[in-house]
Amino acid sequence: IAATQPSISWHLKENARDHHTSKFSSKELTVRRGQPFTITFNGIEEREQNLTFIAETGPKPSKPAKTEVTFGISSTVSKESWSAVLQSTSSNSVSISISSPPNAIIGRYKLSVRSTASGSSSSASLGTFVLLFNPWSSGDDVFLPNKAECEEYVLEEFGIIFAGNKNHINSFGWNFGQFQEDILNICLSMLDRSLNYRQDPVTDVSHRNDPKYLGRVLSAMVNANDDHGVLLGNWSGNYEGGKSPSSWTGSVEILQSWKKSGFKPVKYGQCWVFAAVLTTVLRCLGIPTRTITNFSSAHDADGNLRVDEFYDADGNHLDRAADSVWNFHVWNESWFSRSDLGPSYSGWQVLDATPQEESEGIYQCGPASRHAIKEGEVDLDYDCPFVFAEVNADCMYWNYDPATRKKTLIFSKSTEIGQSISTKAVGRDDRVDVTNDYKYEEGSKKERDIFKKARKKLGLEDKFDPTAPTQEEIDQKPDISGKFKVAGPFEVGKDLNLILILANLQSDAKTVHVNMTAWSTVYTRKPVYEIWKDSIAVTLSPKEEKQFPIKISYPEYQQKLTTDKMIQVTALCHVEGGIQVLVQRDITLDNPAIDIQVLGEAKVNKEVDVEVIFTNTIDVEVMDCVLQVQGNDLLRGILEINVPQLKAGEKSRTKFKLTPIETGPKHLLVNFSCDKFPDIKTFKTVNVID
Repeated sequence: IAATQPSISWHLKENARDHHTSKFSSKELTVRRGQPFTITFNGIEEREQNLTFIAETGPKPSKPAKTEVTFGISSTVSKESWSAVLQSTSSNSVSISISSPPNAIIGRYKLSVRSTASGSSSSASLGTFVLLFNPWSSGDDVFLPNKAECEEYVLEEFGIIFAGNKNHINSFGWNFGQFQEDILNICLSMLDRSLNYRQDPVTDVSHRNDPKYLGRVLSAMVNANDDHGVLLGNWSGNYEGGKSPSSWTGSVEILQSWKKSGFKPVKYGQCWVFAAVLTTVLRCLGIPTRTITNFSSAHDADGNLRVDEFYDADGNHLDRAADSVWNFHVWNESWFSRSDLGPSYSGWQVLDATPQEESEGIYQCGPASRHAIKEGEVDLDYDCPFVFAEVNADCMYWNYDPATRKKTLIFSKSTEIGQSISTKAVGRDDRVDVTNDYKYEEGSKKERDIFKKARKKLGLEDKFDPTAPTQEEIDQKPDISGKFKVAGPFEVGKDLNLILILANLQSDAKTVHVNMTAWSTVYTRKPVYEIWKDSIAVTLSPKEEKQFPIKISYPEYQQKLTTDKMIQVTALCHVEGGIQVLVQRDITLDNPAIDIQVLGEAKVNKEVDVEVIFTNTIDVEVMDCVLQVQGNDLLRGILEINVPQLKAGEKSRTKFKLTPIETGPKHLLVNFSCDKFPDIKTFKTVNVID
């Protein structure tokens, strides 16, 4: 191209608008595959129309791997390959529309142009651009026909994550922040740090056109196991040397810290943090993704579709099994087609970045087709048995004597696992229940048939299992029933009141010895500290029901509460001459409320005052109070304000200023922490006007 380097216009604004990439903050062209974008460059004389473009990605671009493509000017756009169509020419500038195929490899490309005139050719580099998945394009594997869902699952930076337990679902806001500064670069470098890339970069890059492949690779990269990925998990209840998992309110800080530290794992994550970061990365790359919360979620470590829990004679929940039932667990669903399984398995796919069990030797999970899970097709790729167990496993509760190592079945339950499976509504801040998309109605014949089908496919039906209870044990009927009734709300700083209700089901009197315990737990129901214990002897007349009030005072639990604010209360009832009865209740305590008030109208590029109000509801002084605030388009980064200590009953009002930079509904996320209440979270929608 003569001797001059062509100058190029990438038409950043117009291309970004057409490709739904306007929210990215970088000055580099970012476009989606299977859709044309326009560039204009100068420095080419008009007669020199014999142009060839070269687009290259990855460390060793090659034509067979489709990481290098060359294409000349053609009269029409090709659906199958890269193409360039002349838009207009003037004396020294050329406008070209470039299209990539809907299955092009995503990532950062170098673009150069070669021109041939009067027998000699010369080439020049035009620069770089980033190519992403395109859920708006019908030829793409991630095509999502519903535009409102594209807005929510690709373009929305705010999310709501559900937590708590099946009796008491709570939620908190999260800043996914997939368009914030440098996040796209971090997501691309995450791909280049994966084990697959390190082992064989050429093959890895050649598979980056496939959302199945990338989803699986990224489910491994978001946890630090195996590959020095983003987040180090910690479920101990002790988070020294890092940030407690419940203190995060967004992914941006986590991803930026990972890069800033030279890609050392960030401390610490638990399931919702892994899921939220994976949502950020996949939305950033253009794969529609959402977080899903499963209540009473089984972790079936040995693959027998059964979880075993053990209790000693005093009613203590023993942490001795690899299996567990979590109060809740958060994973991801991503939307793409499954050409490997067939059209009925396309749509939402389960991915899970929380390191629970190895898959093919690595802590990764999915994609498992949600339809395959519902139909019990546990032999299909990837990791369907594990996900099926998370929502369907049977529960066995055992009494275990450490001295004799003898275990006795207390009871079994097939309707416990996989309840109130939840996600955020499209375009609204509400909860949507998707349990029926994972399984048929609990207890129905169809649901049991699917469970048997799954057991059969896993070879569990025909194999003798020495650890399983006998039918005789399963069929035993208890003489009494028991339950914990809640008396009043559970709030941090207040005494906890429960009522144990025992009923004699028989027509003769029963003597019962009841051993009761309360332990603080993390949300996986792993016991951390014993809080309280008591025992009572009870005589129940025929068919009699008795109530026993239980009170656990704030001083008893205050020092022992974990940041999850969860307590497990257990009563193990030894019935003379009958089988034991286990009564248990998982309690999630609520923090006191905080209130956000926007003082005036929020307008673009105008300062507006915001006030956060917190009242100390307990009888002691609270100290070390810190307020953290973040909100995309409202303020830069994270604002941290130290708040003076508060006496009992005292109210604090903390003011700060926002300067919004864009119109529309924006979310302000607030996290207030002090020595007695870690991580009180809330969010507020701020409507920004011109």
